[in-house]
This record gives sequence, C-alpha cells and structure tokens, in this order.
Amino acid sequence: MTRTSDVLLLPPRPSAPKRPPPSPRPLRGDIQGLRGLAVTLVVLAHAGLPLLAGGYVGVDVFFVISGFLITAGLLGEAERSGSLSLRRFYGRRALRILPAATLVCLCTLVGCRLFASKIRYEEFLHDALTSGLYVMNVNLAVSGTDYLQEGGAPSPFQHFWSLSVEEQFYLLWPALLLVTWKALRRPWLRVLPLGVLCLVSYVLSVWTTAGSPSWAYFGAHTRLWELGAGGLLAFCTGALARVPRPVAAAGSWLGLSAIVASAVAYDADTPFPGHHAGLPVLGAVLVIAGGCRPSPSGASRLLALPPATWVGNLSYGWYLWHWPLLVLVPAALNRSAALLLSLQVSAAALLLAWATLRLVENPVRFRASLKRRPTAAVSLGLGLTACVVCVCLVAASFPPTISSGVRSPKLSETLATAPDPEDRLAGLISTSGGRLPANLSPSLPDVKKQRSAVYRDGCHVGYGATHSPACVYGDPSSRDVVVLFGDSHAAQWFPALDRLSRENGWKLVSLTKASCKTADVTTRTRGRAYEACDTWRERALRRITELRPMLVVAASSEAAEPVDRMEDPPREWTAGYERVYRRLTRDAGSVAVLLDSPWPKGDAVECAARHPLRLAKCETDQRDAIRSPALREAGERAARRAGAAVIDPRPWLCPRAGRCPAVVADTFVYRDGSHVAESYARALAPVLREEFRELGLSGDAHPAG
Repeated sequence: MTRTSDVLLLPPRPSAPKRPPPSPRPLRGDIQGLRGLAVTLVVLAHAGLPLLAGGYVGVDVFFVISGFLITAGLLGEAERSGSLSLRRFYGRRALRILPAATLVCLCTLVGCRLFASKIRYEEFLHDALTSGLYVMNVNLAVSGTDYLQEGGAPSPFQHFWSLSVEEQFYLLWPALLLVTWKALRRPWLRVLPLGVLCLVSYVLSVWTTAGSPSWAYFGAHTRLWELGAGGLLAFCTGALARVPRPVAAAGSWLGLSAIVASAVAYDADTPFPGHHAGLPVLGAVLVIAGGCRPSPSGASRLLALPPATWVGNLSYGWYLWHWPLLVLVPAALNRSAALLLSLQVSAAALLLAWATLRLVENPVRFRASLKRRPTAAVSLGLGLTACVVCVCLVAASFPPTISSGVRSPKLSETLATAPDPEDRLAGLISTSGGRLPANLSPSLPDVKKQRSAVYRDGCHVGYGATHSPACVYGDPSSRDVVVLFGDSHAAQWFPALDRLSRENGWKLVSLTKASCKTADVTTRTRGRAYEACDTWRERALRRITELRPMLVVAASSEAAEPVDRMEDPPREWTAGYERVYRRLTRDAGSVAVLLDSPWPKGDAVECAARHPLRLAKCETDQRDAIRSPALREAGERAARRAGAAVIDPRPWLCPRAGRCPAVVADTFVYRDGSHVAESYARALAPVLREEFRELGLSGDAHPAG
C-alpha cells in the first residue's frame, strides 16, 4: 500500500489548451474514505480481530485505488501536454513515498536492536535492506518456500512487501503507457497493452496460488492485474461520469458490500490471491466507478463523510506504523500479543501516522522547490534509499551479544567415545546447566540456519508435491538399503542416519514430505484435505517395495487433524498406522518406528535468546512435552501389531523425571517449536546405533527374497 495522489483528475475537456498552467484538482472524498476503510480492515485483521480475519483484502483495495489514481494522473498529463515526463512522475513518487517509509524503516531498525530477537538481528537487517530497495516481496516469496521457516515470528518489515509490489509495477507501467500513447492514436488501442498484462497476471495468479502460495501472495507478477484493474478503470472515467445515478449508486453499494463480505468470509486458510482476490478487487472497482459521476450518491457519499476521509488521509502512515508496533511492542513489554494490547497499539500507530503526516509527509511533498525540480526530488529519493542501505551495512558490523555461561563438554565427541552412549547422554541431560554455555556449537543465531542435505537438496518435499526425487546418501552403490520415511519429524533424524550410513557403508534413501503422517488417514492442512499427502504416501510405499530395503525408519509428528470426523479415534488411528506398517514389514527386512520427539515450550531458540542465563524458563515438563498421547499410543500399538520395532526418543531429550532441557552439554536441543536441531540429531548417532543393535537392527538382517 502506498499513498498515491490525493486527488483525481476529472475527464479532460477536448478544448483544453495543450499546456495549461497547474490548477487545483477536485478531491475524490469517496476514494479517501475507501482508503480509510481498506487500512482499517488491514490493521484490525493484523490486530487479531476475529470477525475480520480476511481484512488482508484491504491491500487489494489499495492496489486498485493506486492503479486508478496513478493512471488517471498520467492520462491527464498526456492529454494536456501530449506526452509524459517519467522524471516528473518518479519525482512525485519519491516525495510521496520515501520520506515516511524511510523514517519508519529506520525507527523499526532501532526497535529491532532494542527489543526484538537478538538471534534474528541479521535477518532483520536483511529485511530492512530489501524493504529500502523495494524487493521485500521477493524476499518473502523466497523465504516462504522454506518449510523450516514456517511458524516463525513475522518480520517487523514484512508489510513493506505491498509497497515493493507497487513500485515494481510503476517501473513498468508509466514507460509502457508512454510508448502506447506515442505509437497508438485510437484510445481503445491504448488500453490493449494493459488489458493483456492484466489477463496474463490473473491467469498466473490463479495458477501460482495452487502450486506456490508464497510466490502467488507476494509476487508482483500475480498482483499486477489488481493494479491494472484500477488502471483500466481510469481509461473509462468519461463514460462512467454519464452512468445513470441509480445504476452508479447500486454499483457502489454492491462494491462496498463485496469488500466487507470478503473481509468477513475469508481467513488465513483461504487460498489467496487466485480467484478469491476477484471479490475485493471487483468491489473496489465498483465503488470507484460509482463515484465518477459529478454528483455521486450511494456508498460514495457514505465514504466521503469526514471521519472516513480523515482516516483515509492517514492511511499510508497508519499502514507503515501499525505493523512494526504490533510486532515490537509486545516484545518490549514481554507480554503476549493479546487482542486488547494489539488494539491499543494500533490506536497509537494512528497517532504516529497523524504526526508523520504533519511533520514529515506534507512538508516534503508540498515543498515548492522540490515540486518544481523533479531531478532534485529524484535525488532526494535516491539519497533516502542510500541512507537505509548505509545504516543496514553499518549496523551489521555491530551485532548484539548474547550472554553465555561457562564452557561445557562437547556433546558429539563425548558420545562418540563413550562405552555406553545412552547412559552417558542420560548423565549429561540430568546435569544440564541453566545457562547457555560459552562454547555453544553452533552459536544460537546459527541453530535455525542449519539445513541438512534433505532440505538443501529439495528432498524433503513441500505440501503440493506428490512424489519425492531420487535422493540417495551414504554409499550409493551399497546393497544394504536404509529408508527414512515420514514427515519433517522423520527428516529431523536425517543427520544421525546419514552419519550411521556413511560409517557402515549403507545406502540411505530419504522419503519425507511436509506434515504428511505415516498413518493411512487423510488429514487436514491449511484448511483443506491433504490429498497430496495420500498420493505421495502411496507412491513412497511403492518405491519402498521396489527398493526392498534392509531397514525402514518411519516417524511422523503427533500433531494431526483428520479431515473427517472419527467415530472412534483410537481405533481408526491405530488402523491407519497399522495398514502402513504392515506394508513396510512385508517389504523390508526390519522396520523401526521412531515415536515423536518431546516438544519444547514454544520456540526454544527464541526463548533462549531472551533468557540466556535462565534457561529454566524455556524448559518443558515431560508431562506436557508429548503433543498427543492418543496418537502416540495408537502409533505404538499399530507398530507392535505389525511386527515393527518401537524406539522411544524421550530419553534422548529428557531426564527420567523433571523438565526437558533446552541445551545439553555444548549443543542446543531444538531448532524451533517442535523440531530437534540438526547438530543435536547428528550428535545422537552413537545412541541411535546402540538402539539398532539392541533391537537386532544393526544392518545384518536383509529382506527375504
């Protein structure tokens, strides 16, 4: 969302002189009110108001408004002068957008330094840099495809993605309009290039939403049609001014209803943008079109009321300030982001927006010397951008320190040389200190950055995938095949299995998929039936049949929701697990079902960054560490019925009684709110080896036939 022109050019008169002197242009109060409605929807949705979970559609409304006003302004200039000045256009954009955006960006950086997670400081600097360069949407689209970053706290700079989309659009659109204006004389032909772009963008939006949701949501290519819809509307202002009053009034009411309905009906599980974005976009188009009459009526008059236009005038600043405050204020107060606090913070952001408008935006925008000199305005914009870049580079040289305690034993070396690794591990767990050791390896900021080969190579497939690539590790030529099968809670043990495979000369095949349970039960994910999981699971089982492995290690998270209501959940979950485990025991020499690991209390890494000397705050009691005792019991029962071995990893992470530590020796235990850290899993390879030996799964057993 950006602040575009506060005014709308009326349809030009044919007899107007070619270069008239500048004159005041009439305000479109209804558009200002529509801005106010859009930003209110966005802010309340971000604050967590339950009735407006789909308030994010306000951004789509902003896109339409921006496309309409910017295109109307460009068309008006072209009609008056016979051409377009790109220098004047970008000068105006720089004056309107960059001063407030730069101020908020720099203040947010200070807030991150003081109150945000210290382990994510480098990430926040990167976000600030991409925000200042208006490529934040690309940054989010790329990180959104990383399964390991799901569930993490949002960045205080995340809302800059919409500004990035708009600025990328305006790098293309004015130049395209200039070319078409010069090359084509018929008005209807001038509409064609934008119309084609909108059509292509809409098709890409629908197609990408199904296959790559993060790119669909943040990509400029999937949002261009929304800005273009407003641009196409700007070509029709003359005709819209002659629409009968009852028709315009009905259209504006219908459009306003469509916007509100989408904000109420949509939620986080709605596939968006795709075709669902059509409702708020069409609503915005109808509202703007209904107000093109010289004497608007209907919803246009309602939106033009002073309270709505007052909020509309502050919409840009409110949008900029509300999100970093919603993220940073709870962290500064060490409180959870409850609804009441979020609403109070949003109100404070509105006051900041008012001050920013009066003290920063208007003084710069209306400074006569800058308005008359486009080159100076562009230079100011480049200078502000350079300021953000320089601050980020300097700040990166002074990372915050995280306090640490005394040095601890090296976990990996200790277990590798211990006569009884499991007993030695139990001793280390029971004597785990309450402070981060000075020799923590890797350092706390690097725990989340670790990516095992299954993630780096794309072998742990995402939600939409229905088959796994050929991912082979260990000794690819070996006849002793080991298969890792399950979801991310199976993939978390890959570092240990990879180490054992290399040591023993096994061929390791990884078959894991995001949130796909080993049980033959259709679950729900992202609000829909996870049919891709069912397809993937069947294909993975067929592949295991072809491999005839000596050992299958199966594991999955105990967090699951069946898509259909179960009459007898324990029996049905047990049956679902058993169907899969019986197929595995039929096709493999041995099957080891690795039960789910204990879960930490929230994001253990973030907690340790806040309490490095009081890690007890980050520890969870064993009784609360099992995510679903019912699913655990069903999986264990099914494994034993199918003749599979059962391995319980609880002793690897928790003492016999008491709380499960966040750090053992020199190694952090968890990567996030549920997964074991890669370094910890790899250090446990000797323990897993002993488990295999005790269960007769040392690798000597081969499948029959």
